[in-house]
Amino acid sequence: MSSMTLQAAMNALPLVAILRGITPDEVVSVATALKAEGFNIIEVPLNSPQPIESIRRLVEAFGDELIIGAGTVLSCAQVDEVHAVGGQIIISPNVNPDVIRHSKAKGLYSVPGFYTVSEAFSAIEAGADGIKLFPADTLGAAGLKGMMAVLPKDVPVLPVGGVSNETMSGFVDVGAGGFGLGSGLYKAGMSVEQVTENAKGYVRACRAALAKNEA
Repeated sequence: MSSMTLQAAMNALPLVAILRGITPDEVVSVATALKAEGFNIIEVPLNSPQPIESIRRLVEAFGDELIIGAGTVLSCAQVDEVHAVGGQIIISPNVNPDVIRHSKAKGLYSVPGFYTVSEAFSAIEAGADGIKLFPADTLGAAGLKGMMAVLPKDVPVLPVGGVSNETMSGFVDVGAGGFGLGSGLYKAGMSVEQVTENAKGYVRACRAALAKNEA
């Protein structure tokens, strides 16, 4: 289990790598490249090939250094599967209070997906550690800005879905606490070199957006 808390990981670099479609045989080499670029949180969506095996291998390789877990988690049974192989974070596309509460009862981090203020508050009331705005590109920074006027400041909001180097700054300006990066970072079959290149671009854009916001 990683000695780093979710908050510490987010403070160091608030980016979650979403490796949808990755296979167990390539997951460690891709994660090694991402770790070298500063990523601390890695998600394997459960609609990937053999996702639990990929998570198990990641935990074996990086369990004490990175926060590893699953995405597209829809049931308490899936939470149990991830927990059984040492996963630490449960990321969902929806707000299911049972899944959130079950994750927390197992000692795992929970980051469910929301699209409305009502969903956001339901997730927070159930104990979510963070909430992901999904899909973020359709709502945009302007949509998030209105929500941030009422959402609590101590629960990080992570836009996910269509986030680009160009849109990061706008989201950070209105209060986003980080990002989940999917196909812009990794697509099934992508080379480690290409993932590294994509990671460098995102890290640069994220650090620039944060620095501009702090200035």
